[in-house]
Amino acid sequence: MRMRALLAAAMFVAAVTPAFAAEGAALDGASISLLWGLPFAGMLLSIAIMPLAAGHFWHHHYGKVALFWALAFLVPFVLLKGGDLAIYEVGHAALLEYIPFIILLFTLFTISGGILVTGNLHGSPGVNTSILAIGTVLASLIGTTGASMVLIRPLLRANDDRRYNVHTVVFFIFLVSNIGGSLTPLGDPPLFLGFLKGVDFFWTTEHLFHDTGVLVAILLPVFYLLDRYFYAKEENLQHLVDPTPDSEKLGLRGVRNIPLLAGVIGAILLSALWKPGIAFDVLGTHVELPSVARDVILVILAGISLAITPTFIRERNGFDWEPIREVAKLFASIFLTIIPVIAILKAGTAGPMSGLVDLVTNDAGGPVNAGYFWLTGLLSAFLDNAPTYLVFFNLAGGDAQHLMNEYRVTLEAISAGAVFMGAMTYIGNAPNFMVLAIARSRGVAMPSFFGYMAWSGAVLLPCFALLTWLFFV
Repeated sequence: MRMRALLAAAMFVAAVTPAFAAEGAALDGASISLLWGLPFAGMLLSIAIMPLAAGHFWHHHYGKVALFWALAFLVPFVLLKGGDLAIYEVGHAALLEYIPFIILLFTLFTISGGILVTGNLHGSPGVNTSILAIGTVLASLIGTTGASMVLIRPLLRANDDRRYNVHTVVFFIFLVSNIGGSLTPLGDPPLFLGFLKGVDFFWTTEHLFHDTGVLVAILLPVFYLLDRYFYAKEENLQHLVDPTPDSEKLGLRGVRNIPLLAGVIGAILLSALWKPGIAFDVLGTHVELPSVARDVILVILAGISLAITPTFIRERNGFDWEPIREVAKLFASIFLTIIPVIAILKAGTAGPMSGLVDLVTNDAGGPVNAGYFWLTGLLSAFLDNAPTYLVFFNLAGGDAQHLMNEYRVTLEAISAGAVFMGAMTYIGNAPNFMVLAIARSRGVAMPSFFGYMAWSGAVLLPCFALLTWLFFV
């Protein structure tokens, strides 16, 4: 059945390609209604609300929910705007954004799942702070998902004999699952989308380093002092039995995957630096040869990781394909339903979202950088930071060269808001929920959705206010 479906899809594409390729016209955002954005809003609200309000249903049927919202956009779009335009827009989003995005996540997820930290650390304040610091650095190298999956289990094992360990996981989400991923396109999905849009690979390293440095310089000492406080409280209590034996030596298994991570970085740099001037016209979209080469190399690296990693390493890591399967299905719908929203934002003041443009535009017509930081950030906290980044990237003009130069502070504000404020809720970034699930499965009494927000509000909001004052006003 799958082969027949693929064959039918191929025949359909072959049939429509000639007419479409000649058309090559993009959607005019100034001529469409805001109603076209309802499927996108419905998709994001489903992600935000349904896992909490109807968790059992969502767990079993999230793919069907994503398909519903995708069809809610696609069917009317084809009927009212025509098949040629629909194929162009869908092909453009898939070939230049969705497929490279999913391939990178899949590769990092696969390779990091083959790295196992063995042994039993003992969770003193110094050890815990060191793990968070290492994870913060790793997050920009192997992604927030990769760093979170590699280090959350060793952190939990190190603290499984402590009564007070909730704050350890909360700060892990702050630093490793979010803030640490701000320095390269590998670190966090929104930055990779920016890279696909033309932002230089090391642009975020240069322009977000000081923002990230301020946050890390505040949060790591705050965590250390807080952990010392809780550690001291436990000295007068009966010690819990450590369920993790010390018989196994501290070590790293699956080290053959580490060169593969270096290969991922090399593939990304290759696509940024190699400019042969060769492109393919696929469904009216120009796909550059370096982008194709990058994606092929990433898939090969993931395959090598699967081939060379012993099964027991992935089993001990609790590795399975469900997280990446969920991301692939949900983001397929997100990238599809966001098509009209991006077109409307590109229309600027001529489009139906002119009011939103006014919120981030001053009287002289320039950007309000603090507005971009907070609007991008707050929406990232409650929706998803990758599509939110795309929305405000396009609201700011969508031209990477222009944003990296004349409006570099605006791009910095958008990037910082999307990455940093993803830590504000459990649903702001994919690793947050994954870490939450693993911690709860290990017996950590993690706070509720709003309980976590009490932590993030008390700790992070003052930090973000400081960033605003230092860099965006």
